[in-house]
Amino acid sequence: MRIAVIGAGDMGLAMGGHIHRGGFEVSAFDISAERLRLASEQGLEAKESLADAARSADIFLLVVATDQQVVDVCEGLSDAAGATIVVAATISPETMLALKPRLEERGQHLVDAPVVYGASGAREGKLLSLCGGATEDVERVRAALDCYSRDVVHVGPIGAGQIAKSCNNLLHWIHCVANFETLLIAKRYGLDAQRMREILLACPGTNGTLARWDTTRFTWQEKDMDVTMDLAQKAGLMLPLSGQVDQIIKTMKAADVKELLYGTEATYLGRTVRPLQASEGGLV
Repeated sequence: MRIAVIGAGDMGLAMGGHIHRGGFEVSAFDISAERLRLASEQGLEAKESLADAARSADIFLLVVATDQQVVDVCEGLSDAAGATIVVAATISPETMLALKPRLEERGQHLVDAPVVYGASGAREGKLLSLCGGATEDVERVRAALDCYSRDVVHVGPIGAGQIAKSCNNLLHWIHCVANFETLLIAKRYGLDAQRMREILLACPGTNGTLARWDTTRFTWQEKDMDVTMDLAQKAGLMLPLSGQVDQIIKTMKAADVKELLYGTEATYLGRTVRPLQASEGGLV
């Protein structure tokens, strides 16, 4: 089984490295010469063109950024007869559904396999792969995905993996807003927000996002929420909480969380919040 990783960014490079160390023959393609150099250092065979990569593998792992990049790469792999294309990127399930018949017409197979646990999970080889596709297609690629995953979960047909990823993303960003507002109360009353975070991790109200919150990079929240809200609208769902989170999370940055946890004050929705003095009703 030969694997080609298309997109050698931080995620793709780490995932490809784990697959290579798992005993597979792995090549990589990226438009960046520097990323290809790094891929070579990890033992991956660098390919200087997508056409070259298309001749080098049976399974293609797409770790790119956008729906259009996924579509473009799939078009560039049109000559890879019988190949299985695995979309590890987070994209719209509608894009996956549109790609399926086009790939089937040329004898190719498609699996959507977005991942959770982010960059740290990729580095550690402990991502969770959420797969959509035919059972036989998921099983065909499982051994490769196992190399960088704590588990490979077959959620359902094509598009189901992307739906599952959107569900996870929605909870994650809801938790980010809830965590911020919760710790903002603690900070306003003069308590150490980082210490309160540690206390809450042992309480029933804890969540996975809170445990890893100081490493959340706030890179994809706008894209993630756009996909979620689009799914809700097309399904005729009323999600008022999600709508509020959609607006709030787009204003937040990793620096805001760092300031809240470790700084003397915090900024939320454009307002600076400082601890109350005792004369104002604070605890100290």
